[in-house]
Amino acid sequence: MADERAGPAPEEWRFPNRATPPGSSTYYSLRFAPRDLRDDLAVLAAWRHQLRAIPDRVSDSGVARLKLQWWREELELTFTDTPHHPLSRVLQSVIARHGLPRAPFGDMADQVEVEILRRQFGTVADLDTACERDLGAFFELVARCHGRTGADSLGAARRLGGFCAQVYRIRDSGLLARHGRALLPDERLNALGLSSAALTRRKHRNRLPELLAPVADRVRSRIAAPDGPAGLPVCLRVRVRLSASLLDELQNAGYDVAEQRIGLTPLRKLWLAWRESWQW
Repeated sequence: MADERAGPAPEEWRFPNRATPPGSSTYYSLRFAPRDLRDDLAVLAAWRHQLRAIPDRVSDSGVARLKLQWWREELELTFTDTPHHPLSRVLQSVIARHGLPRAPFGDMADQVEVEILRRQFGTVADLDTACERDLGAFFELVARCHGRTGADSLGAARRLGGFCAQVYRIRDSGLLARHGRALLPDERLNALGLSSAALTRRKHRNRLPELLAPVADRVRSRIAAPDGPAGLPVCLRVRVRLSASLLDELQNAGYDVAEQRIGLTPLRKLWLAWRESWQW
């Protein structure tokens, strides 16, 4: 995996970078973070982006696991020695500056492996856990960079990151279904006489609206909990607001995502982000 050692200069990981491009939800959320934190948060987003790209870009699971293992070894060096990749070296400084723990990074890497192996979700609880180990772990790191260290704050960050991840899964359901990737828990699919393999066929994918509507209702309830986004840093509140608005947009479209990708326009995202930044 020596080719992974080459890469852009460290400056290229600053905000905005390839993981936080203008127009994206990540961009608009970090744009409302304190100026002195934006580069550090963009580095965290870039690290997650590198891992999340593996199952999307590498079709061979064996090769994908090798690439993921290389990044895991890089993470070990980032915490204990001198890493090789320019991103890892910048990340090392971010970790030291904010006293970030290793566990959330490991959670994100573990979830990528689950997706590489195409493991299915057995229950709704399994899906919740998977989403909180991915974007929820990233939210935790962002909260820690803002000085949030209390168990309640970090737990809320994890849960709301999981909410955003589940909204994105609903949005991307058509794509996930076409590629036979984990979409809904087996207990839900089996009750309807379906499977992830069945959803690769168009006639079954056309049932996605009826499958997703109750899922969306349950996901929406996660931001109505007492430990909602109010106590989180503004950039995370913005991200939650954008995801909630995306979920509304998906509902208005009847969850017609089998063959199309529905999203918010950059102008709409900017307006929502600005409004949320003035709410508290």
